Amino acid sequence: MDLFDYFSEQKKEKEQPLAARLRPTTLEEVVGQRDIIGPGKLLYRAIRADKLGSIIFYGPPGTGKTTLARVIAHTTSAEFVQLNATVAGKKDMEEVVGNAKERHAMYGRRTILFVDEIHRFNKSQQDYLLPFVEDGTVTLIGATTENPYFEVNGALLSRSTMFELKPLSSEDVLALIRRAVYDPDKGMGSYGAEIDEDAAQLLAELAGGDARRALNAVELAVLTTEPDPSDGRIHITREVARECIQKRVARYDKNGDNHYDTISAFIKSMRGSDPDAAVYYLARMLKAGEEPEFIARRIMICAAEDVGNADPNALVVAVNCSLACERIGMPEAQILLAQACEYVAAAPKSNAAVNSIFDAYRLVEGTGNLPIPPYLQDSHYGGAEKLGRGLGYEYAHLYEEHYAGQQYLPDAVRDAELYLPSENGYERNIRERMYRLTGEERYRRAETLLARDTKRRK
Repeated sequence: MDLFDYFSEQKKEKEQPLAARLRPTTLEEVVGQRDIIGPGKLLYRAIRADKLGSIIFYGPPGTGKTTLARVIAHTTSAEFVQLNATVAGKKDMEEVVGNAKERHAMYGRRTILFVDEIHRFNKSQQDYLLPFVEDGTVTLIGATTENPYFEVNGALLSRSTMFELKPLSSEDVLALIRRAVYDPDKGMGSYGAEIDEDAAQLLAELAGGDARRALNAVELAVLTTEPDPSDGRIHITREVARECIQKRVARYDKNGDNHYDTISAFIKSMRGSDPDAAVYYLARMLKAGEEPEFIARRIMICAAEDVGNADPNALVVAVNCSLACERIGMPEAQILLAQACEYVAAAPKSNAAVNSIFDAYRLVEGTGNLPIPPYLQDSHYGGAEKLGRGLGYEYAHLYEEHYAGQQYLPDAVRDAELYLPSENGYERNIRERMYRLTGEERYRRAETLLARDTKRRK
Protein backbone atom coordinates (compact mmCIF):
# COMPACT_ATOMS: atom_id res chain seq x y z
CA MET A 1 0.00 0.00 0.00
CA ASP A 2 1.48 3.37 -1.04
CA LEU A 3 0.96 6.74 0.64
CA PHE A 4 -2.00 7.66 -1.56
CA ASP A 5 -3.77 4.35 -0.81
CA TYR A 6 -3.16 4.89 2.90
CA PHE A 7 -4.74 8.36 2.91
CA SER A 8 -7.60 7.08 0.75
CA GLU A 9 -8.33 4.32 3.27
CA GLN A 10 -8.15 6.79 6.15
CA LYS A 11 -10.57 9.14 4.40
CA LYS A 12 -12.94 6.30 3.57
CA GLU A 13 -12.93 5.12 7.17
CA LYS A 14 -13.77 8.59 8.47
CA GLU A 15 -16.61 8.98 5.99
CA GLN A 16 -18.25 5.67 6.89
CA PRO A 17 -21.75 5.80 8.43
CA LEU A 18 -21.77 5.99 12.21
CA ALA A 19 -23.07 2.41 12.52
CA ALA A 20 -20.03 1.14 10.60
CA ARG A 21 -17.52 3.30 12.50
CA LEU A 22 -18.83 2.12 15.86
CA ARG A 23 -18.42 -1.56 15.03
CA PRO A 24 -16.34 -3.15 17.79
CA THR A 25 -13.08 -4.94 17.07
CA THR A 26 -12.93 -7.01 20.26
CA LEU A 27 -15.36 -9.27 22.07
CA GLU A 28 -15.33 -6.97 25.10
CA GLU A 29 -16.72 -4.09 23.01
CA VAL A 30 -19.68 -6.09 21.71
CA VAL A 31 -23.01 -5.04 23.22
CA GLY A 32 -25.74 -7.66 23.66
CA GLN A 33 -25.97 -11.31 22.58
CA ARG A 34 -24.42 -12.46 25.86
CA ASP A 35 -26.20 -15.81 25.55
CA ILE A 36 -23.87 -16.76 22.67
CA ILE A 37 -20.76 -14.63 23.20
CA GLY A 38 -20.70 -14.22 26.95
CA PRO A 39 -17.55 -15.45 28.74
CA GLY A 40 -17.44 -19.23 28.73
CA LYS A 41 -19.93 -19.63 25.87
CA LEU A 42 -19.01 -21.83 22.89
CA LEU A 43 -18.58 -18.99 20.38
CA TYR A 44 -16.62 -16.89 22.86
CA ARG A 45 -14.21 -19.78 23.50
CA ALA A 46 -13.85 -20.57 19.80
CA ILE A 47 -13.03 -16.96 18.88
CA ARG A 48 -10.63 -16.61 21.80
CA ALA A 49 -8.80 -19.82 20.88
CA ASP A 50 -8.88 -18.99 17.15
CA LYS A 51 -10.37 -22.46 16.57
CA LEU A 52 -13.48 -21.44 14.71
CA GLY A 53 -15.34 -23.94 12.52
CA SER A 54 -17.90 -23.02 9.88
CA ILE A 55 -20.83 -21.11 11.37
CA ILE A 56 -24.08 -19.44 10.32
CA PHE A 57 -25.25 -16.25 12.03
CA TYR A 58 -29.03 -15.91 11.79
CA GLY A 59 -31.09 -13.02 13.08
CA PRO A 60 -32.99 -9.83 12.20
CA PRO A 61 -31.20 -6.75 10.86
CA GLY A 62 -29.06 -4.72 13.25
CA THR A 63 -28.43 -7.48 15.78
CA GLY A 64 -24.68 -7.86 15.23
CA LYS A 65 -24.11 -10.56 12.58
CA THR A 66 -21.62 -8.53 10.55
CA THR A 67 -20.22 -7.06 13.77
CA LEU A 68 -19.32 -10.52 15.08
CA ALA A 69 -17.76 -11.39 11.72
CA ARG A 70 -15.59 -8.26 11.93
CA VAL A 71 -14.56 -9.13 15.50
CA ILE A 72 -13.47 -12.53 14.22
CA ALA A 73 -11.55 -10.79 11.42
CA HIS A 74 -9.62 -8.74 13.98
CA THR A 75 -8.84 -11.65 16.31
CA THR A 76 -8.04 -14.55 13.96
CA SER A 77 -4.66 -15.40 12.52
CA ALA A 78 -6.39 -16.74 9.42
CA GLU A 79 -6.88 -14.72 6.25
CA PHE A 80 -10.31 -13.09 6.41
CA VAL A 81 -12.17 -12.60 3.10
CA GLN A 82 -15.62 -11.04 2.76
CA LEU A 83 -18.21 -11.46 0.01
CA ASN A 84 -21.73 -10.07 -0.21
CA ALA A 85 -24.09 -12.56 -1.82
CA THR A 86 -26.20 -9.78 -3.35
CA VAL A 87 -23.38 -8.88 -5.76
CA ALA A 88 -20.91 -11.79 -5.70
CA GLY A 89 -21.02 -14.56 -8.28
CA LYS A 90 -19.38 -17.91 -8.91
CA LYS A 91 -16.31 -16.23 -10.40
CA ASP A 92 -15.73 -14.37 -7.13
CA MET A 93 -15.99 -17.61 -5.17
CA GLU A 94 -13.62 -19.38 -7.53
CA GLU A 95 -11.07 -16.63 -6.95
CA VAL A 96 -11.44 -16.89 -3.16
CA VAL A 97 -11.10 -20.69 -3.26
CA GLY A 98 -8.08 -20.52 -5.58
CA ASN A 99 -6.31 -18.03 -3.34
CA ALA A 100 -7.19 -20.09 -0.25
CA LYS A 101 -5.64 -23.22 -1.75
CA GLU A 102 -2.49 -21.33 -2.72
CA ARG A 103 -2.24 -19.65 0.69
CA HIS A 104 -2.58 -22.95 2.51
CA ALA A 105 -0.08 -24.71 0.24
CA MET A 106 2.57 -21.98 0.49
CA TYR A 107 2.15 -20.69 4.03
CA GLY A 108 -0.10 -23.22 5.80
CA ARG A 109 -2.49 -20.38 6.56
CA ARG A 110 -6.25 -20.89 6.86
CA THR A 111 -8.88 -18.77 5.08
CA ILE A 112 -12.12 -17.60 6.65
CA LEU A 113 -14.77 -16.66 4.09
CA PHE A 114 -17.54 -14.39 5.38
CA VAL A 115 -20.60 -14.41 3.13
CA ASP A 116 -23.08 -11.69 4.06
CA GLU A 117 -26.71 -12.28 3.01
CA ILE A 118 -25.85 -15.90 2.24
CA HIS A 119 -29.51 -16.68 1.61
CA ARG A 120 -29.18 -14.67 -1.63
CA PHE A 121 -26.91 -17.36 -3.09
CA ASN A 122 -28.89 -19.82 -5.18
CA LYS A 123 -28.62 -23.59 -4.72
CA SER A 124 -25.84 -24.09 -7.26
CA GLN A 125 -23.76 -21.28 -5.73
CA GLN A 126 -24.15 -22.80 -2.28
CA ASP A 127 -23.36 -26.25 -3.66
CA TYR A 128 -20.14 -24.91 -5.14
CA LEU A 129 -18.87 -23.96 -1.68
CA LEU A 130 -19.76 -27.31 -0.10
CA PRO A 131 -16.67 -29.42 -0.98
CA PHE A 132 -14.28 -26.61 0.01
CA VAL A 133 -16.03 -26.16 3.35
CA GLU A 134 -15.94 -29.92 3.86
CA ASP A 135 -12.21 -30.33 3.12
CA GLY A 136 -11.26 -27.22 5.11
CA THR A 137 -10.07 -25.12 2.18
CA VAL A 138 -12.25 -22.34 3.61
CA THR A 139 -13.97 -21.87 6.93
CA LEU A 140 -17.38 -20.42 6.18
CA ILE A 141 -19.13 -17.70 8.16
CA GLY A 142 -22.57 -17.03 6.72
CA ALA A 143 -24.88 -14.24 7.83
CA THR A 144 -28.59 -14.23 7.03
CA THR A 145 -31.78 -12.52 8.11
CA GLU A 146 -33.79 -15.49 6.82
CA ASN A 147 -34.25 -18.81 8.56
CA PRO A 148 -31.31 -20.99 7.39
CA TYR A 149 -33.53 -24.05 7.46
CA PHE A 150 -35.52 -22.44 4.64
CA GLU A 151 -32.77 -20.67 2.74
CA VAL A 152 -29.46 -22.56 3.20
CA ASN A 153 -28.76 -25.97 1.71
CA GLY A 154 -29.11 -28.77 4.21
CA ALA A 155 -25.66 -30.18 3.40
CA LEU A 156 -24.04 -26.81 4.10
CA LEU A 157 -26.04 -26.43 7.30
CA SER A 158 -24.99 -29.86 8.55
CA ARG A 159 -21.34 -28.81 8.29
CA SER A 160 -21.90 -25.56 10.18
CA THR A 161 -22.89 -24.49 13.68
CA MET A 162 -25.84 -22.11 13.70
CA PHE A 163 -26.06 -19.21 16.14
CA GLU A 164 -29.33 -17.30 16.34
CA LEU A 165 -29.00 -13.63 17.26
CA LYS A 166 -31.99 -12.03 18.96
CA PRO A 167 -33.11 -8.37 18.77
CA LEU A 168 -31.11 -6.26 21.21
CA SER A 169 -32.77 -5.23 24.44
CA SER A 170 -33.68 -1.58 24.99
CA GLU A 171 -30.87 -1.37 27.56
CA ASP A 172 -28.32 -2.62 25.03
CA VAL A 173 -29.50 -0.16 22.38
CA LEU A 174 -29.46 2.63 24.97
CA ALA A 175 -25.81 1.88 25.76
CA LEU A 176 -24.94 2.09 22.05
CA ILE A 177 -26.81 5.39 21.68
CA ARG A 178 -24.82 6.95 24.51
CA ARG A 179 -21.59 5.62 23.06
CA ALA A 180 -22.53 7.05 19.66
CA VAL A 181 -23.30 10.52 21.00
CA TYR A 182 -20.33 10.93 23.35
CA ASP A 183 -17.47 8.81 21.92
CA PRO A 184 -14.98 11.36 20.44
CA ASP A 185 -13.07 8.83 18.33
CA LYS A 186 -15.59 6.52 16.67
CA GLY A 187 -18.80 8.34 17.59
CA MET A 188 -20.16 11.88 17.28
CA GLY A 189 -18.45 13.23 20.40
CA SER A 190 -16.39 15.78 18.46
CA TYR A 191 -19.61 17.56 17.44
CA GLY A 192 -20.37 18.63 20.99
CA ALA A 193 -23.77 16.95 21.06
CA GLU A 194 -25.94 16.04 24.04
CA ILE A 195 -28.98 13.80 24.11
CA ASP A 196 -31.82 14.14 26.60
CA GLU A 197 -32.52 10.99 28.59
CA ASP A 198 -36.12 10.77 27.39
CA ALA A 199 -34.91 11.18 23.79
CA ALA A 200 -32.42 8.35 24.20
CA GLN A 201 -35.12 6.16 25.76
CA LEU A 202 -37.46 6.91 22.85
CA LEU A 203 -34.83 5.95 20.26
CA ALA A 204 -34.03 2.75 22.15
CA GLU A 205 -37.69 1.83 22.26
CA LEU A 206 -38.52 2.67 18.65
CA ALA A 207 -35.42 0.91 17.30
CA GLY A 208 -37.13 -2.40 17.96
CA GLY A 209 -33.87 -4.17 18.85
CA ASP A 210 -32.15 -2.93 15.66
CA ALA A 211 -28.92 -1.14 16.64
CA ARG A 212 -28.35 0.18 13.13
CA ARG A 213 -31.67 2.03 13.08
CA ALA A 214 -30.92 3.70 16.40
CA LEU A 215 -27.41 4.73 15.34
CA ASN A 216 -28.62 6.06 11.99
CA ALA A 217 -31.14 8.18 13.87
CA VAL A 218 -28.44 9.52 16.19
CA GLU A 219 -26.22 10.42 13.24
CA LEU A 220 -29.06 12.16 11.42
CA ALA A 221 -30.03 14.07 14.57
CA VAL A 222 -26.50 15.35 15.19
CA LEU A 223 -25.83 16.31 11.56
CA THR A 224 -29.14 18.13 11.01
CA THR A 225 -29.64 19.92 14.34
CA GLU A 226 -28.30 23.44 14.73
CA PRO A 227 -26.23 24.17 17.87
CA ASP A 228 -27.98 26.12 20.61
CA PRO A 229 -26.69 29.75 20.49
CA SER A 230 -26.67 29.93 24.29
CA ASP A 231 -24.04 27.23 24.81
CA GLY A 232 -22.98 26.24 21.30
CA ARG A 233 -23.96 22.60 21.83
CA ILE A 234 -26.27 20.37 19.80
CA HIS A 235 -29.22 19.27 21.92
CA ILE A 236 -31.08 16.12 20.83
CA THR A 237 -34.53 16.41 22.35
CA ARG A 238 -37.37 13.93 22.29
CA GLU A 239 -38.97 15.83 19.38
CA VAL A 240 -35.74 15.73 17.37
CA ALA A 241 -35.31 12.03 18.09
CA ARG A 242 -38.85 11.23 16.97
CA GLU A 243 -38.30 13.08 13.68
CA CYS A 244 -35.04 11.28 12.96
CA ILE A 245 -35.93 7.67 13.55
CA GLN A 246 -37.73 5.91 10.78
CA LYS A 247 -41.22 4.58 11.24
CA ARG A 248 -41.06 1.13 12.77
CA VAL A 249 -41.70 -1.51 10.11
CA ALA A 250 -42.89 -4.97 10.98
CA ARG A 251 -40.47 -7.63 9.80
CA TYR A 252 -42.39 -10.07 7.68
CA ASP A 253 -41.44 -12.21 4.71
CA LYS A 254 -44.25 -14.11 3.04
CA ASN A 255 -41.82 -16.90 2.09
CA GLY A 256 -39.80 -17.04 5.30
CA ASP A 257 -40.09 -18.19 8.87
CA ASN A 258 -41.53 -14.89 10.07
CA HIS A 259 -44.55 -15.55 7.87
CA TYR A 260 -45.06 -18.96 9.46
CA ASP A 261 -44.40 -17.69 12.98
CA THR A 262 -46.96 -14.90 12.61
CA ILE A 263 -49.72 -17.01 11.09
CA SER A 264 -49.02 -19.64 13.78
CA ALA A 265 -49.42 -17.03 16.52
CA PHE A 266 -52.60 -15.78 14.83
CA ILE A 267 -54.19 -19.24 14.75
CA LYS A 268 -53.11 -20.12 18.28
CA SER A 269 -54.54 -16.83 19.56
CA MET A 270 -57.93 -17.63 18.02
CA ARG A 271 -57.77 -21.18 19.37
CA GLY A 272 -56.80 -19.80 22.79
CA SER A 273 -59.84 -17.47 22.85
CA ASP A 274 -57.82 -14.24 22.85
CA PRO A 275 -59.47 -11.86 20.35
CA ASP A 276 -57.05 -9.04 21.29
CA ALA A 277 -54.01 -11.10 20.30
CA ALA A 278 -55.79 -12.43 17.21
CA VAL A 279 -56.56 -8.98 15.81
CA TYR A 280 -53.03 -7.82 16.73
CA TYR A 281 -51.43 -10.55 14.59
CA LEU A 282 -54.02 -9.88 11.90
CA ALA A 283 -52.87 -6.25 11.80
CA ARG A 284 -49.21 -7.32 11.55
CA MET A 285 -49.95 -9.56 8.60
CA LEU A 286 -52.08 -7.01 6.77
CA LYS A 287 -49.56 -4.24 7.42
CA ALA A 288 -46.85 -6.41 5.89
CA GLY A 289 -48.93 -7.05 2.77
CA GLU A 290 -50.27 -10.55 3.43
CA GLU A 291 -53.07 -11.60 1.08
CA PRO A 292 -56.53 -11.26 2.72
CA GLU A 293 -57.62 -14.49 0.99
CA PHE A 294 -54.87 -16.44 2.73
CA ILE A 295 -55.86 -15.08 6.14
CA ALA A 296 -59.53 -15.80 5.45
CA ARG A 297 -58.69 -19.44 4.67
CA ARG A 298 -56.93 -19.79 8.00
CA ILE A 299 -59.94 -18.33 9.83
CA MET A 300 -62.24 -20.85 8.11
CA ILE A 301 -59.98 -23.73 9.11
CA CYS A 302 -59.87 -22.52 12.71
CA ALA A 303 -63.65 -22.17 12.78
CA ALA A 304 -64.05 -25.83 11.80
CA GLU A 305 -61.07 -27.29 13.62
CA ASP A 306 -61.15 -25.43 16.92
CA VAL A 307 -64.73 -24.17 17.30
CA GLY A 308 -66.63 -26.87 15.46
CA ASN A 309 -70.14 -27.58 16.71
CA ALA A 310 -69.59 -25.63 19.92
CA ASP A 311 -70.71 -22.71 17.74
CA PRO A 312 -71.67 -23.85 14.22
CA ASN A 313 -72.25 -20.22 13.29
CA ALA A 314 -68.48 -19.57 13.47
CA LEU A 315 -67.95 -21.41 10.20
CA VAL A 316 -70.81 -19.47 8.62
CA VAL A 317 -69.19 -16.18 9.66
CA ALA A 318 -65.76 -17.34 8.44
CA VAL A 319 -67.01 -18.56 5.05
CA ASN A 320 -69.01 -15.41 4.45
CA CYS A 321 -65.97 -13.36 5.42
CA SER A 322 -63.91 -15.20 2.81
CA LEU A 323 -66.51 -14.68 0.08
CA ALA A 324 -66.94 -11.02 0.98
CA CYS A 325 -63.16 -10.43 0.94
CA GLU A 326 -63.00 -11.80 -2.61
CA ARG A 327 -65.78 -9.45 -3.74
CA ILE A 328 -64.77 -6.34 -1.83
CA GLY A 329 -60.98 -6.46 -1.59
CA MET A 330 -58.75 -4.18 0.46
CA PRO A 331 -58.88 -1.90 2.33
CA GLU A 332 -62.44 -2.74 3.43
CA ALA A 333 -61.60 -6.45 3.69
CA GLN A 334 -59.59 -5.67 6.82
CA ILE A 335 -62.84 -4.92 8.66
CA LEU A 336 -64.38 -8.22 7.59
CA LEU A 337 -61.29 -10.14 8.64
CA ALA A 338 -61.24 -8.40 12.02
CA GLN A 339 -64.90 -9.26 12.63
CA ALA A 340 -64.43 -12.90 11.64
CA CYS A 341 -61.22 -13.53 13.59
CA GLU A 342 -62.67 -11.89 16.70
CA TYR A 343 -65.85 -13.96 16.43
CA VAL A 344 -63.89 -17.20 16.06
CA ALA A 345 -61.54 -16.23 18.90
CA ALA A 346 -64.40 -15.40 21.28
CA ALA A 347 -66.51 -18.46 20.36
CA PRO A 348 -66.70 -21.54 22.63
CA LYS A 349 -64.22 -24.20 21.53
CA SER A 350 -64.45 -27.87 20.67
CA ASN A 351 -62.18 -30.11 18.65
CA ALA A 352 -64.59 -33.04 18.77
CA ALA A 353 -65.09 -32.91 15.00
CA VAL A 354 -61.33 -33.10 14.40
CA ASN A 355 -60.97 -36.03 16.80
CA SER A 356 -63.90 -37.85 15.21
CA ILE A 357 -62.58 -37.79 11.63
CA PHE A 358 -59.08 -38.91 12.60
CA ASP A 359 -60.45 -41.62 14.87
CA ALA A 360 -62.66 -42.72 11.97
CA TYR A 361 -59.62 -42.85 9.68
CA ARG A 362 -57.81 -45.06 12.16
CA LEU A 363 -60.83 -47.32 12.49
CA VAL A 364 -61.15 -47.70 8.71
CA GLU A 365 -57.42 -48.41 8.35
CA GLY A 366 -57.56 -50.99 11.12
CA THR A 367 -60.69 -52.85 10.02
CA GLY A 368 -60.63 -52.56 6.23
CA ASN A 369 -63.63 -52.58 3.92
CA LEU A 370 -66.28 -53.98 6.26
CA PRO A 371 -69.62 -55.03 4.73
CA ILE A 372 -72.32 -52.37 5.00
CA PRO A 373 -75.53 -53.66 6.66
CA PRO A 374 -77.87 -54.83 3.84
CA TYR A 375 -80.76 -52.60 4.95
CA LEU A 376 -78.55 -49.51 4.42
CA GLN A 377 -77.55 -50.50 0.91
CA ASP A 378 -79.05 -48.93 -2.21
CA SER A 379 -82.36 -50.50 -3.28
CA HIS A 380 -83.15 -48.34 -6.31
CA TYR A 381 -81.82 -50.57 -9.08
CA GLY A 382 -83.43 -53.59 -10.70
CA GLY A 383 -83.02 -56.82 -8.76
CA ALA A 384 -81.94 -55.04 -5.55
CA GLU A 385 -84.91 -56.45 -3.62
CA LYS A 386 -84.10 -60.01 -4.66
CA LEU A 387 -80.62 -59.50 -3.26
CA GLY A 388 -82.05 -58.19 0.01
CA ARG A 389 -80.77 -54.68 -0.53
CA GLY A 390 -82.62 -52.09 1.55
CA LEU A 391 -84.93 -54.59 3.20
CA GLY A 392 -85.53 -53.82 6.88
CA TYR A 393 -84.53 -50.17 6.68
CA GLU A 394 -86.43 -48.07 9.22
CA TYR A 395 -87.37 -44.61 7.92
CA ALA A 396 -86.40 -42.20 10.72
CA HIS A 397 -89.18 -39.66 10.05
CA LEU A 398 -91.84 -42.22 10.96
CA TYR A 399 -90.64 -42.35 14.56
CA GLU A 400 -90.94 -40.09 17.59
CA GLU A 401 -88.45 -37.23 17.46
CA HIS A 402 -87.56 -38.64 14.01
CA TYR A 403 -85.25 -41.17 15.59
CA ALA A 404 -85.45 -44.86 14.67
CA GLY A 405 -82.55 -46.12 16.81
CA GLN A 406 -81.40 -48.54 14.11
CA GLN A 407 -77.81 -49.82 13.89
CA TYR A 408 -75.92 -47.94 11.16
CA LEU A 409 -72.32 -49.05 11.70
CA PRO A 410 -71.09 -52.40 10.34
CA ASP A 411 -71.46 -55.27 12.80
CA ALA A 412 -67.74 -55.56 13.49
CA VAL A 413 -67.53 -51.97 14.74
CA ARG A 414 -71.07 -51.48 15.98
CA ASP A 415 -69.89 -50.17 19.36
CA ALA A 416 -67.38 -47.64 17.98
CA GLU A 417 -67.57 -44.20 19.61
CA LEU A 418 -66.17 -41.57 17.29
CA TYR A 419 -67.99 -38.28 17.88
CA LEU A 420 -67.88 -37.20 21.51
CA PRO A 421 -69.59 -33.80 21.83
CA SER A 422 -68.03 -31.53 24.42
CA GLU A 423 -69.64 -29.60 27.25
CA ASN A 424 -68.97 -26.30 25.48
CA GLY A 425 -71.43 -24.03 23.74
CA TYR A 426 -73.97 -25.59 21.41
CA GLU A 427 -72.35 -29.02 21.72
CA ARG A 428 -73.87 -29.25 25.19
CA ASN A 429 -77.28 -29.24 23.47
CA ILE A 430 -76.10 -31.87 20.99
CA ARG A 431 -74.81 -34.05 23.80
CA GLU A 432 -78.00 -33.75 25.85
CA ARG A 433 -80.19 -34.59 22.84
CA MET A 434 -78.09 -37.63 21.94
CA TYR A 435 -78.27 -38.89 25.52
CA ARG A 436 -82.03 -38.41 25.54
CA LEU A 437 -82.40 -40.35 22.27
CA THR A 438 -79.88 -43.12 22.81
CA GLY A 439 -79.38 -43.35 26.56
CA GLU A 440 -75.69 -43.94 25.86
CA GLU A 441 -73.45 -43.17 28.83
CA ARG A 442 -70.91 -41.33 26.72
CA TYR A 443 -73.43 -38.52 26.18
CA ARG A 444 -74.41 -38.25 29.85
CA ARG A 445 -71.69 -36.28 31.63
CA ALA A 446 -68.84 -34.02 30.63
CA GLU A 447 -66.56 -35.88 33.08
CA THR A 448 -67.16 -39.12 31.20
CA LEU A 449 -66.34 -37.45 27.91
CA LEU A 450 -63.18 -35.90 29.30
CA ALA A 451 -61.97 -39.22 30.70
CA ARG A 452 -62.60 -41.02 27.43
CA ASP A 453 -61.05 -38.27 25.37
CA THR A 454 -57.93 -38.31 27.58
CA LYS A 455 -57.68 -42.10 27.27
CA ARG A 456 -58.05 -41.89 23.50
CA ARG A 457 -55.30 -39.26 23.21
CA LYS A 458 -52.90 -41.53 25.10
